[in-house]
Amino acid sequence: MNRLIAAVFDIACVLAFVIIGRASHAKGETLAGIASTSWPFLTGLACGWLAARAWRHPAALVPAGVAAWLGTVIVGMVLRVVSGQGTAFAFICVALAFLGLFLLGWRLAARVSKIV
Repeated sequence: MNRLIAAVFDIACVLAFVIIGRASHAKGETLAGIASTSWPFLTGLACGWLAARAWRHPAALVPAGVAAWLGTVIVGMVLRVVSGQGTAFAFICVALAFLGLFLLGWRLAARVSKIV
């Protein structure tokens, strides 16, 4: 159950990033739009989980949290460029900050409160 909860939390963090970002740019909240924007980041999240074998200790800050965070941002940005969605330096900085805060933040909160 810990793996499932961790995966749900990570996915929710990525989707929150996408939905808030789309809303702040008045892109609309259609399911197709959210899917189009989120797939690179969700793929990056999966790559981070695989690279760190995060299912072994999914709530750990290191390596699971850091790999989830950096995998989401790095792979996500590369896939955005390859798919023609583009990136900007400010967007990369915002993604690093938001996803770092959320993907590492829930793990830190879980560690402190011992819920996961």
